[in-house]
Amino acid sequence: MRRITGKTEEETLIELQSASDSQMGDESSGNGVGSMSADRSSLPGHTETDKLQPNRDTVFFRDGLRRIDFVLSYVDDNKDERKQERRREFEANLQKAGLELETEDKSDSKDQKTYFLKIHAPWDVLATYADVLKIKVPFKESDIPHGQEVPLEWLSHPFRLPEHIMHPQPDYFTYHFDKSKTDFFLINDKDTFFPPSTRNRIVFYILARCPYYNEGRKEREKTGIKRLLSNGTYTAAFPLHDCRYWKRARNAECESERYNLYKHWARFLCFYKEQPLNLIRKYYGEKIGIYFAWLGFYTEMLFFAAVMGLICFIYGVLSYDDNISSKEICDAEIGGSIVMCPLCDKKCLFWKLNSTCLSSWQSHLFDNEGTVFFAIFMGIWVTLFLEFWKRRQARLEYEWDLVDFEEEQQQLQIRPEFEIRCTNRRLNKITQEMEPYLPLTSKCARFSLSVATVLFWISLILACITGVIVYRLAVYAAFASIIKDPLRKIQLVGRFITPQLATSVTASCINFVIIMILNFFYERVAVWITDMEIPKTHLEYENRLTMKMFLFQFVNYYSSCFYVAFFKGKFVGYPGEYKYMFGKWSKLRNEECDPGGCLIELTTQLVIVMAGKQLWGNIQEALLPLMRNWWSSRKGRHNPENHYSRWEQDCVLLNFSQLGLFYEYLEMVIQFGFITLFVASFPLAPLLALFNNIVEIRVDAWKMTTQFRRPVASKARNIGAWQEILNGVAILSVVTNAFIMAFTSDMIPRMVYLYAYGKDASMTGYVNNSLSVYNISQIHQDNMPEDSWYYNTTETCRYRDYRYPPGHQREYTHTMQFWHILAAKMAFIIIMEHVVFVVKFFVAWMIPDVPSEVHARIKRERYLIQEYLHNYEVDRLKLQLSNSLITEPVSEMSLTLDKHEVLSECL
Repeated sequence: MRRITGKTEEETLIELQSASDSQMGDESSGNGVGSMSADRSSLPGHTETDKLQPNRDTVFFRDGLRRIDFVLSYVDDNKDERKQERRREFEANLQKAGLELETEDKSDSKDQKTYFLKIHAPWDVLATYADVLKIKVPFKESDIPHGQEVPLEWLSHPFRLPEHIMHPQPDYFTYHFDKSKTDFFLINDKDTFFPPSTRNRIVFYILARCPYYNEGRKEREKTGIKRLLSNGTYTAAFPLHDCRYWKRARNAECESERYNLYKHWARFLCFYKEQPLNLIRKYYGEKIGIYFAWLGFYTEMLFFAAVMGLICFIYGVLSYDDNISSKEICDAEIGGSIVMCPLCDKKCLFWKLNSTCLSSWQSHLFDNEGTVFFAIFMGIWVTLFLEFWKRRQARLEYEWDLVDFEEEQQQLQIRPEFEIRCTNRRLNKITQEMEPYLPLTSKCARFSLSVATVLFWISLILACITGVIVYRLAVYAAFASIIKDPLRKIQLVGRFITPQLATSVTASCINFVIIMILNFFYERVAVWITDMEIPKTHLEYENRLTMKMFLFQFVNYYSSCFYVAFFKGKFVGYPGEYKYMFGKWSKLRNEECDPGGCLIELTTQLVIVMAGKQLWGNIQEALLPLMRNWWSSRKGRHNPENHYSRWEQDCVLLNFSQLGLFYEYLEMVIQFGFITLFVASFPLAPLLALFNNIVEIRVDAWKMTTQFRRPVASKARNIGAWQEILNGVAILSVVTNAFIMAFTSDMIPRMVYLYAYGKDASMTGYVNNSLSVYNISQIHQDNMPEDSWYYNTTETCRYRDYRYPPGHQREYTHTMQFWHILAAKMAFIIIMEHVVFVVKFFVAWMIPDVPSEVHARIKRERYLIQEYLHNYEVDRLKLQLSNSLITEPVSEMSLTLDKHEVLSECL
């Protein structure tokens, strides 16, 4: 470690003390750091400079010059010598790697227990690893003009942020850093050339691979800060925020970017403002920047879907009075005279059709002619969203220097866990170097165990869904006997709450609770089995975990909706031949839909699960961290800066784990599934998602700036495996919405009746036409209700189907109208799918993934890079050649030959 160089220790102490005094300003000397304990001097790399007392709310060492790039904290337990030995070896190896260390004694911390090890990476270390990691740095200010001004741009001024917030740094041409060509790059100040996000990324790269064993003992598992954190040697490892979020840093050299992010981005009052994506990327890194760019773009596109869904819903409200079917159901002479067959055995009574009056009106709000148009619109919208996001992503890749990132960084992103746990080595055919690998037999065994675990948990979900279905079947009879019993004094409630509605709501709530419980356990199982597979790179690790989690969440969240949409009411049978879930012995008769269809029940299921998930997610994201950190934040705001150090303030914050963004993506993709897969049943779903996302952006921003430690900056070219998942959901949504409109909605039967069976192209008589007749005397005794009030009213009852009446030569078999309707449903599915898919592929073909402007800029920049590199190398060779002529005179002949050789080699 090179803590002090070029001067005597006494001279340096005097200079550092002067710097410290000038930095203290008007603060009293009693507010500084106290003297260090005597045993501190025994730690590696700690000198007498540790006894100085600068302002403690700072991101610099006590000399005020060297920036703190990373902080490690630990509680020194004198009884545990193993931890002390690990720390000594680890810190000694960090010094050998070139890092500089400075320790804060526990006597200076608030709890009087915690030591803080501050780490600084000098220029040589940064330059070496920037070369290794191929980090792009500026070499010339960009001369490519920005796009022309958009007409009526002044309309967007209220939504814009100040220019210095949106563009915190000018545009540069960039190239991979090369330590041997430092004069090629724009290095004005070596201390600020690499931004803090790049510095902490480099330091973490070193920490993750630094061993904590002696050179004589090669124990490969004893490597990396992650293992030291897991075994308790260190309690935390994190880079520092540059200031407090509610006010700027006192040091003028500190950027105060955290304050700017909080002021212009994290506050909810900024919900209508654009996001400072460049500042987010500069402070947190490209990976977090890409997430917020995607979330913001997704929310912008939701606005158009929400408007169309609202129009569709308004159409349903305005056409309320034109709904002839509901009028007939509610009419006392029509619906009141129709006696329906019991919906369950024994406990369910015969009932009047007009008792479903309210639910038929509710169903019309979402099951009308506008729903078909909206389902087709959403199929096109999802394509536009994905295609325009590809263009937006391509623009960000160019602006953030990520165009060639994935190919060049793939090998450099090897996980330390893979290097440690894979002891086998083999030759890499590309690099011709020995590298770790996982044998095929071990890989197959681990993969098989992973697949078996995932299948087991999916089977567990299906078992739970089956249990919920059994609950629906068993409890329906109880609700029917309570709500519809004429002897009970709850008729007022019974008018508004039907047995179907009560069963659907309670089952949906139970299903939601089961979903949350299964999620809690499976998240830990998914991480465990992904760790067990030992993926090679970070990208591979995230992709594997993504696929496992999404597959589980897909089945967990959507299975109940799939049941209501495509299975409920489809396998019921008829009064003389009912279908049972596990056979007649189970006495669990399959559920029937309301006369108005099952769409309103699908809407209920969707609203409860979707809204419940979003509400619970916001509670988890906002209230729980707020309650957890309330006392710590309060303590931090009410202590003077020099009493409560920057590292202590950050240490009490929550840790932003490597999978922090994973759960944010997962939440949004599950929401995306709700608003696309089942949107035909609830056109207001995009509106709810829009309101949720407006809050979500600011809640996530607030968490990042106030509740979490600063995460280690990491790069990402795109949203990764989530892009393919979104594409898959988009394709599946076309199919599901087509089937919902055909088999769950009552739209197709109404259209067939209107154009083929109705009189004068009217819907009059549709309700009577859609109900078949059954002779009560033919109903099996096991299916009959226990009460017998029906005997004096009618000899027949009605049920929802298209079958011939009793006495017909083909009684109780399907009528021709049933087959006409089935043919119309299949034709609708085929036509809708083909129309939407043709439009989708045409739109995807028409919209290029990379804007032509960006494509031209990439080519222009590559050309200029090659030109400047060529000129630089030629000038460098000329300089070397001229120097060689001065020091070693040569003949004119050989000089000419050398010149030709050098220039030809350069060219």
